[in-house]
Amino acid sequence: MSKENDAQFMRSTNHIYKSQQHNMPPRYTRPDPVKLNDYQNFVDKVTSAESNNMEDLQMVFNRLKNYSPDVNISLLMTAAIGLGSETGEFQEIVKKVLFQGKELHDQTKYHMKRELGDILWYWINACRALGLNPDDVVLENVEKLKSRYPEGEFSAFHSENRKKGDL
Repeated sequence: MSKENDAQFMRSTNHIYKSQQHNMPPRYTRPDPVKLNDYQNFVDKVTSAESNNMEDLQMVFNRLKNYSPDVNISLLMTAAIGLGSETGEFQEIVKKVLFQGKELHDQTKYHMKRELGDILWYWINACRALGLNPDDVVLENVEKLKSRYPEGEFSAFHSENRKKGDL
C-alpha cells in the first residue's frame, strides 16, 4: 500500500476506529526497496580517489616513500592484509566450534595453533615494516593495560570508560 493510499485508508476508517486508536500499535510501513544502482553511485562518491584509481594510490606510495623512508610500505601492506586474512581463518574455526557443531578436539586445536602461527608471522612482519622491536610492542601493551586497569584485573567499567588518549 502506497503512502497516499495508506493515508486515504486511515482517513476513511478513522471514524470507525477512533475510540480504539490509542490502544493500537503504530502501523508498520514497508521501507522503499533498495535501489542498488543508486547505492553504487553513492558509494562511488564516498570512496577515496586512492581506492578508485591506481595513479592516485601510486602518489600515496611515493609520498610515503619520501616522507616515511624508515617504513617498508610493501611489507606493511603484506602484514596488514595477511593479519586480516589469517585472523579471519582463525575466527572461522572458532565460529564453527561455537555455532556449527565442530568438535574442539586435538585436530581442531592443532589447526587453530597453525593459524595463530600465521598470525604471529604477519604480526612480526608488521613490526619489521615499522622498524619496531616486537618485545617493545608487547611491553607497551602491558603498560597500556596496567594503566587501563589500575587494580590489576579486568573491569567492565574501566574497559568502557577509558582515559583520554587510551586507544
